[in-house]
Amino acid sequence: MTHRNLIGGQWQDGHGVTLNVNPSDTGDVIGDYALADAEQARAAVAAAAEAAPGWARTTGAARAEILDRAGEELLRRRDELGDLLAREEGKTLPEAVAEVVRAGQILRFQAGQALRLTGEHVESVRPGVEVTVTREPVGVVTVVTPWNFPVAIPAWKIAPALAHGNTVVFKPAELVPGSAWALVDVLHRAGLPAGVLNLVMGRGRDIGDVITGAPQVSAVSFTGSTATGERVLRAAQAHRARVQLEMGGKNPLVVADDCDLHLAVDLALQGSFGSTGQRCTASSRLVVMDAVHDAFVERLGAAMRALTVDDARKPGTDMGPVVDATQLEQDLEYVRIAAFEGADVIGGERLERSAAGFYLAPALAVGTRPGDTVNREEVFGPLASVIRVADYDEAVEVAGDTEFGLTAGLVTTSLARATDFRRRSTAGMVMINVPTAGVDFHVPFGGRGASSYGPREQGAAAREFFTTSKTAYVAAGDPRGVRRP
Repeated sequence: MTHRNLIGGQWQDGHGVTLNVNPSDTGDVIGDYALADAEQARAAVAAAAEAAPGWARTTGAARAEILDRAGEELLRRRDELGDLLAREEGKTLPEAVAEVVRAGQILRFQAGQALRLTGEHVESVRPGVEVTVTREPVGVVTVVTPWNFPVAIPAWKIAPALAHGNTVVFKPAELVPGSAWALVDVLHRAGLPAGVLNLVMGRGRDIGDVITGAPQVSAVSFTGSTATGERVLRAAQAHRARVQLEMGGKNPLVVADDCDLHLAVDLALQGSFGSTGQRCTASSRLVVMDAVHDAFVERLGAAMRALTVDDARKPGTDMGPVVDATQLEQDLEYVRIAAFEGADVIGGERLERSAAGFYLAPALAVGTRPGDTVNREEVFGPLASVIRVADYDEAVEVAGDTEFGLTAGLVTTSLARATDFRRRSTAGMVMINVPTAGVDFHVPFGGRGASSYGPREQGAAAREFFTTSKTAYVAAGDPRGVRRP
């Protein structure tokens, strides 16, 4: 069976197919998925534009019912869809099931938001005139998502777009079409009218510029690499579309000399190697104060070696494979670069398992300097670097020494330091005694600098991107009696 694109309410074959391969076992083909071409991408944009006026006129209650119904189905099918996610992306089965649950929760939360779209009634400076400020949908929204969270990230973009009355053209990452197709199928069967949600699975080089640069597109929400984000920005702004970009991260976790060392190791282990380190919020720079450095490195190294790296769906697996061969080679190259620049690298070897897959031992680069390559560039794999610092003030300075600004963490038992770090950090999200990776779905998500561009994602903050304001002046009486400004 070929999984087809959804355009204008109809499932359509593509112009070729891509095979969805299991990174835990490359002999396991999950299925074939249709590849859309530029013509189909243009048709998807046209379908969304045609459906936009009707969907914008629907009530919030009607939109809420559809999203809530879809969210309930995701929660009901969490084990089945979690298995699919783990199979195609490579994160462990518990992580994958948890991601499906999160997607279901996002849909249900945004269903509620469809009924909470409030406005303002403002006193005019002129007697006899009423002023109202309301929020309205922006129109057609293009959604482009990455491979590392193949159901949660699409959900947190698509759900608020639909909740606030927009239509959507959705392009998922080529490596993970299965979870995206399943999400769209659930939403489609939940009752979305034709053209409100369109799925185009295809190569970015074939359809990316079409779905971001089409004049009918009013907004583009993108998560992915910095280089691709810059291209999306140029294409969308050429026709003055609003743009929301979530891109890279080089997130610090500061380990203070007053920390609970057991907690610090646990947070570093989760933040650096959870999801095989393939997340923009990963703790990729461990900034450790001198007094606890050696003990921290020793304990973290032992904890890393105790991790079971194996098939993502196998019981007892702590870390699954890297997503594909290209990513694996990139990770190995960064391990080589770290060693060449003088780091003492613990782990980082290519691993063999019972089935052919893209397995890599977690890696820790000890003795790095702030200017080293692994501390400047996003690796997006299970490699963390350690930077030794003398004291707290140096730690804060080193933590902020990056072009990125997504998350920043601190492990401490000092309330004063926790408060100071929260205020001085230049990241968009600050984590005190919790992992840098792992966020709630009902609060804003986003960073600063090279990490993010445009309004925040998730929670109630999503309405800032997916709606536009309208100010209306109404004369209550005879307009001839209204004094002109």
